[in-house]
Amino acid sequence: MHDHDAFRRRFLLQSGSALGLGALHGALPALAAPALIASESARPKLPYGLQFGDVGDGRGTVWARADRAARLLVEVGDEDGFRRALRLRGPLATAASDFTARLDVPLPPGGAHRRVRVAFEDARSGVRSDWSEGRLRPAPRGPLARTRPVRLVWGGDVAGQGWGINPEAGGMRIFEAMRRRDPDFFLHSGDTIYADGPIAAEAAAEDGRVWRNLVAEGVHKVAETLDEYRGRYRYNLLDENLRRFAAQVPQLWQWDDHEVVNNWSPSKDLSADPRYTVKDIDVLVRRARQAFLEYSPQRRGCDPERARIDRVVHYGPLLDVFVLDMRSYRGGNSDNLQAAPGADTAFLGRRQLRELAENLRRSRALWKIVAADMPLGLQVPDGADAQGRPRWEAVANGDPGLPRGRELEFAELLHAIRRVDNVVWLTADVHYCAAHYYDPNRAAFQDFSPFWEFVAGPLNAGSFGPNALDATFGPQVVFQKAPPKPNASPLAGFQFFGEVNIDPDSRALSVDLRDIDGRSVFAKTLAAA
Repeated sequence: MHDHDAFRRRFLLQSGSALGLGALHGALPALAAPALIASESARPKLPYGLQFGDVGDGRGTVWARADRAARLLVEVGDEDGFRRALRLRGPLATAASDFTARLDVPLPPGGAHRRVRVAFEDARSGVRSDWSEGRLRPAPRGPLARTRPVRLVWGGDVAGQGWGINPEAGGMRIFEAMRRRDPDFFLHSGDTIYADGPIAAEAAAEDGRVWRNLVAEGVHKVAETLDEYRGRYRYNLLDENLRRFAAQVPQLWQWDDHEVVNNWSPSKDLSADPRYTVKDIDVLVRRARQAFLEYSPQRRGCDPERARIDRVVHYGPLLDVFVLDMRSYRGGNSDNLQAAPGADTAFLGRRQLRELAENLRRSRALWKIVAADMPLGLQVPDGADAQGRPRWEAVANGDPGLPRGRELEFAELLHAIRRVDNVVWLTADVHYCAAHYYDPNRAAFQDFSPFWEFVAGPLNAGSFGPNALDATFGPQVVFQKAPPKPNASPLAGFQFFGEVNIDPDSRALSVDLRDIDGRSVFAKTLAAA
């Protein structure tokens, strides 16, 4: 019996409780009726293709967007096609979600790619769109899971500083370089859009060159309305490289600041910024969060309003990924020098901090990756406060002494997980690539086990750096590569992504930092404890 046939029969005998929102409408008949003959204008369209989100525990999330109210249809086939496909009816995409929809689909065990295709069925006429197809590799599961290597890529910072989609330069071609590495999944470390960065038709680049952007409605100004925030995600999906990548590589998204506005926190003051007519940061955050959750292909429960960005993704016995949210629960940006913990020192927040420590201690995976949208030991300034004191955007505060301010949370965390082996931190945000080793013997706070932090990016944005280190947790720069001048365009070549490989035989984890063409500029192999 074909393995997919057996899987499909088991699935159809089970309840739909394991499926995502909308799957309870049931499986389609094995022989679906042919699509109605209709004019092209009557058919729903899928202008942005499909995306794959959280993959694990025998499931995978499939995302797509229609151009009108329509029901999502998903078929899961195999390498031979869709003749024995598992056919599912998904949720109705409406204007309330900007016509986006997702479905959590079951995936049979095994490491082979599965062909997946999606279509939309018009909510009124029943006319079906054309199919949009991708290829999805399930997460390791079953008796052979420990023998399967794992590869992931990561990075952040897309369409920033006015450097958008330039067709003359090949578009956002770093996504094609990542796709060619054939990773199991992609960790998007934040700044998935630049809602605060207008995109003009042209921008001056290095050596007198001109960067020519593809432009779209609304991207000429900062995003303030819900539709303007949504429009920035639609803009990125105009890039052919990104759409091709998304149709093959599952993505785990987290957010940072530019999904809302630069360096946002509860204390963000827009009163003097003439670009914004909406001055209330809480209003902007609510709109930005809704747009992010609509376009992020992450797995969601039945209540989207309660969806959390921080989560744990179990990717087989070799890897757990701990996705952090360093925005939603922080206190206001300040001088970050508070001597005792409190609401103004919060960064992860008590609930996330507690769960992160507990989940790391409970993890049975060989390697544990902490996916942070900001680096731990780099100084990231945010101007000055009303008293003229330096204000800080990330964890570090420029004081080399014992932990203060937001550092207090991370001192607590590092102490709590000091006996957890094989923890590696991945991040982006600072627009250059680096490798940092945190050594308690060189730290002011020493009650933790040493660990590595790797920084990648930008993916398609201005390049900056390097940033200064903060000595509290003893970081050392083992490698860094940054442009000679700030805000270098993608033409300058300082665009980077990271790659992680876990070898099941040696149990080692290897990291490469790669440039826009996929060439490794730094490599490090870590032995498992």
